[in-house]
Amino acid sequence: MITTSPADPLIAASIRVLADGQARSGAFIASPNFPQYGYAWLRDGAYCALAMDAVGERASSRAFHLWTARVIDAQRTRILDVVDRLRSGEAFDGAAMLPTRYTLLGGAEHEEEDAWPNFQLDGYGTWLFALYSHLDGADPAAYRPAAELAAEYVAASWELPCYDYWEEFGDRRHTSTLAAIAAGLRAASRMLDRPDLNETADAVVRFIQTTCVSGGRFVKGPKDDRLDASLISLATPFGLSDERDPTLLATVEGIRTSLASPSGGIRRYLGDSYYGGNPWLLLTSWLGWHDRLQGNAIGHSHARDWVRGHQGKPGWLPEQILDEAQDPSAVQPWVDRWGPVADPLLWSHAKYLLMQSDAGIARWS
Repeated sequence: MITTSPADPLIAASIRVLADGQARSGAFIASPNFPQYGYAWLRDGAYCALAMDAVGERASSRAFHLWTARVIDAQRTRILDVVDRLRSGEAFDGAAMLPTRYTLLGGAEHEEEDAWPNFQLDGYGTWLFALYSHLDGADPAAYRPAAELAAEYVAASWELPCYDYWEEFGDRRHTSTLAAIAAGLRAASRMLDRPDLNETADAVVRFIQTTCVSGGRFVKGPKDDRLDASLISLATPFGLSDERDPTLLATVEGIRTSLASPSGGIRRYLGDSYYGGNPWLLLTSWLGWHDRLQGNAIGHSHARDWVRGHQGKPGWLPEQILDEAQDPSAVQPWVDRWGPVADPLLWSHAKYLLMQSDAGIARWS
């Protein structure tokens, strides 16, 4: 656990941003000052909950997990119908699948003309993983019905194409999404005493190892041999690949070199044009978190200092900076469309806290 420190005021500031961004329902808003992010993503919230656990704010984490459980429990009939249809071999209907984000009260997103795509699977797997971490061996009784539903849902749907972490490429399968599903299934297997879920997780991991590797590195997906910074999740925190595995080592070093901006921040992937494809603070922290756990003090300190040096308003961490774009011509069109980038972005703060904590890699054996 980490505590606030005069030497690192951004720790206290980050805890405050997460606390202020948590609704009474328990949901974490993605960003309070960016209308397009005025919802609760399960993935973002799960990392916020992991961070709050890491700083000892367990009541906050518990409130998020109870909110998520209520959201999932409320969709029992829909989930069971989807699972039955998928297992019977019916044609895939993306409109029937669960959304990746909800209103802060747990309802469906309002229909908007300019909304993000909304079918992703990573959030449900990440929630199961974060819940397992939160419980730390405690009885999951209060969450069992929802955990069973979420596990059945991702176990039945993991082979489907869906949108990735970044709400893009909805016709593909994505390594980082598959990693979140595998970690969630392993977590659910242990929480629910369901060995069959672990067997499905093993199948997902085998698929990643045999189909999502190119040039000796893990890549974005079977149809995309680019690196993506979210591939760090295979090791940190999901523990699906041994940190000494040459494929993982090559992946991390590729991210560190090919996705680094001139000043050293980490970009999502090459070819990104969202707000110009600049480095993201949460991704830089994610690499710093991994480096800390691997004993790379230089890498950790570089990431920490870079993030500290790119605060938006004092004590606020934005989504990305705007002056190191891959495509400078793409910056202003997004600003004209939606305004300045999200600031603060809650999971930027969550990843900073995790980078500065002793929160570790999952050990499944």
